[in-house]
Amino acid sequence: MKRTPLNFLLLGPLSVRLNAREVHVSAPRQRVVMAALLLNANRVISVDRIAEYVWDGAPPPSAAATVRTYVMRLRQSLGEHASARILTRAPGYLLELGEHESDLGQFTAHRRRAAELAERGDLEGSSAELAEALDLWREEPLADIPSQTLRDVEGRYLQELRLQTLELRFDAELALLRHAEVVPELVRLVRKHPLREALVGKLMLALGRSGRQSEALDLYQRTRTLLVEQLGAEPSTDLREVHRHILSAHDRPRAPDPLEQPEKVPEAAVAPAPAAAREWSCWPSPAQLPSVPLPLSARSGALARLQHFLTTGTMPAGMVATAVVTGRGGVGKSALALQAAHAVRGSSVHGQLYADLGGAARPLTARAVLPRFLADLGVPRDEIPEEESERESLYRSLTAGRRLLVVLDNASSTAQVRPLIPGSGGSRLLVTSRRRLADLEGACPILLGPLDEAGSLELLGSIVGPARVGAEPRSARSVLTVCAGLPLAIRIAGTRLLERPHWTIGHFARRLTEAPQLLDELCAGDLGVRPCLDADHAGLRRTAPAGVDPAEVFTALGTAGASSVSSSRVAGMFGCSEAQAEEALDALVEANLLGEPAGGRYRLDALLRAYARERAQAVAVRQHGHPYMRAG
Repeated sequence: MKRTPLNFLLLGPLSVRLNAREVHVSAPRQRVVMAALLLNANRVISVDRIAEYVWDGAPPPSAAATVRTYVMRLRQSLGEHASARILTRAPGYLLELGEHESDLGQFTAHRRRAAELAERGDLEGSSAELAEALDLWREEPLADIPSQTLRDVEGRYLQELRLQTLELRFDAELALLRHAEVVPELVRLVRKHPLREALVGKLMLALGRSGRQSEALDLYQRTRTLLVEQLGAEPSTDLREVHRHILSAHDRPRAPDPLEQPEKVPEAAVAPAPAAAREWSCWPSPAQLPSVPLPLSARSGALARLQHFLTTGTMPAGMVATAVVTGRGGVGKSALALQAAHAVRGSSVHGQLYADLGGAARPLTARAVLPRFLADLGVPRDEIPEEESERESLYRSLTAGRRLLVVLDNASSTAQVRPLIPGSGGSRLLVTSRRRLADLEGACPILLGPLDEAGSLELLGSIVGPARVGAEPRSARSVLTVCAGLPLAIRIAGTRLLERPHWTIGHFARRLTEAPQLLDELCAGDLGVRPCLDADHAGLRRTAPAGVDPAEVFTALGTAGASSVSSSRVAGMFGCSEAQAEEALDALVEANLLGEPAGGRYRLDALLRAYARERAQAVAVRQHGHPYMRAG
């Protein structure tokens, strides 16, 4: 299909141009929907969030159906080719948009190039890029959008983005000794934002360097009075540092020679004001990655693919390169993700954020994570917004144009992840989850399966020593068969052997194969296989009332001690259709409680059989000997 050139203007009154022809979206609520899609370009925005914007936080019961009608009419307004960019994606819609097809996308691209030039020391080029970005602004953004909620949330984000960009340009100009030139604009901005200490500090610095020290000191005193009276707070460390420099009269560089090249400015001329001239390299750079075990050669292929994606992956404008490492509990997702994250730290020059989202058993919401991330990015805790949507907007604003690596471990749903996606630019997002998270748009999946025999032997040998494994190869293989290639189980088995040097591997293999409760043997300290399986079972998707409960199917397999089963057999056991049986079995596969079907049969390894047996025994005890159907 032909791709119609688009040009959406957001940094002022909203307008749409198709092939240089302006298209007017007249209906007020359709304009709200259009703005919501544009501000979340290349990301799925839910119908619920759109409804919040359209009805200003009080959507009617029919909101979802009405939003669908608005989207249909919006598509009609845009025409056949342009409307094809609006895609239906659960739980809402996604607008496909190239980087240069909106002024906001172009603005973000200029900011990104400015950051790259600043990192290379080209402050002249960086300042020029920031100036071009700021030239894209017209009037007040979203002024013609009839949604106070949208203006409060997204409008604040856009205004904060503009102020940050202005501050970055002032930093570059001050570093280039153009202090006199920036004074008029800084005076105007400080009058408008008298409590924004970053702007006050830059104006003080520019005044002091222009020989106007008394004005700079007077500005500091007026600002301090305002801060104490209105916020009950003293000036920040940064602002006090600028004040100290001006008082000590050390920040009076010579006027630059007009013929002198800006890049030749002596370093000493810039150094006295590190607190005020906060360039990209001076932003807080969190480094939160936990330590990891040594990588396995059996995982070298997956590790290389993940590293390559994190360092070279490119995405359309407005999207962040995202990788999802998925697999059953204990398969080594977190270890692989953190090994890759440590390996690519050099490319995430602005730092690494990390959060354990707790999995399905104890999920941690973005509402709990965002305040920590914002504080780690330099936002004072008393300035973090209370409203969740405002926190998300501020987070996107702070991360836009930067090169961060955000690692979200143990995610149980896409809903946990979406609010923590950094703003567009060079950042990377790395997620681990037992679920595929197929509705995370544009994510690169890395599926981890169990280790093969060679990888399992390598891991066991790295714990107990290759000589001990080599002395009893057959027994070692027996242990590893029970562990089913699961790295967590192998590490626990190795730890138990390491703690008991008087045990032979053969003795431990017999304990595993003869134990009435196998999972009791696979515990060491705070590590255990059973909690992983409990978490998988807790996250098991339930069926509709007319279907077959996957948990009951799993219990029946445990009662029978089945190592494999077919959908036709389950249909016969539960008196249901084969389609219903297949749905229940697929739910067990999705929850990592069954292996994917091969030859029409779904398989259970030794660990899953042991766990299914435990669940069946627990149900039998609760039901006082209630008879169970057997798989035969």
